[in-house]
Amino acid sequence: MFKSTSDRLRIGVMGCADIAWRRTLPAMEGNGAVRITAVASRERRSAARFTDRFGGAPLEGYDALLDRDDVDAVYIPLPGLLHAAWVERALDAGKHVLVEKPLTAGHEDTRRLLARARERGLVLLENYMFLYHSQHTAVHKALAEGAIGELRCFSSAFTIPPKPVGDIRYQRDVGGGAFLDFGGYPVRAAQFFLGSELKVAGAVFRHDRERGVVMSGSVLLCTPQGVPAQLTFGMEHSYRNTYSLSGSTGRLTLDRAFTPPETYQPVMRIERQDHAEQFVLPADHQFANVIDTFVGAVLGERDVTEQQEGSLRQAALIEEIRHNALLVGI
Repeated sequence: MFKSTSDRLRIGVMGCADIAWRRTLPAMEGNGAVRITAVASRERRSAARFTDRFGGAPLEGYDALLDRDDVDAVYIPLPGLLHAAWVERALDAGKHVLVEKPLTAGHEDTRRLLARARERGLVLLENYMFLYHSQHTAVHKALAEGAIGELRCFSSAFTIPPKPVGDIRYQRDVGGGAFLDFGGYPVRAAQFFLGSELKVAGAVFRHDRERGVVMSGSVLLCTPQGVPAQLTFGMEHSYRNTYSLSGSTGRLTLDRAFTPPETYQPVMRIERQDHAEQFVLPADHQFANVIDTFVGAVLGERDVTEQQEGSLRQAALIEEIRHNALLVGI
């Protein structure tokens, strides 16, 4: 339960990631129920850059954040392989936690930390922000109304060009490679549309021997009824950010599916044999929606059990994919 004596949820930020600077902290700043009280980094200079813009106290070292009485909740945008340890320490310090995806790198750690949060009466929420955009609800509605007939296949791709040398994704023990960092987006989208009983039919990962990380890959999942999900991810491609659903009478496509800016109006395309239609959907602010959900959960006004169960299913499926993937060295 929310314990602050102030009129706003006091949030401390653990790490000065680009996603925090560009998207999440501006969304927090725009939420009247939130006050950013501290930003911690390995270097105080980095933290000061953030606090000059968003307010709060700049701190050197993450432990200093957890020791503060004016921090009710912690936002963690650290590299993926650091999440489990710092989420645990934040929960043990009595802080609610909003953490960037993936919550952890494994199913058991995810299960354990969600259980610990429940035991302590704290909110732990994983930020798969695309799930909070209304465009996906519009797609669901179109499918339910028979826009493409019976669903036959789901396909999705999230690929980006190579990053500069030294990028965190190339660091095996910190960033963990492309699949851990953003390959989970198509996987989570497949579960969103095809349900929770997806099984792994196969996967191929391109593995950089020198760096020791996965650079790209493809995954094939299927439902118990045999509807496949064909997924592609990687950081050695042109930029793609899309999904498509094929049915018995047509196909539905949505581009910029995972990272649309808040001013962008998505376009849902439906193609049938004899004609094609485009539907311009309302702009939406998925990061602001995440913050609203997190704050509401801390205040006891929203139930995030469904999101937490989704995080647990996602962790199990990601682990199964990694276990079954054929690694091809490059």
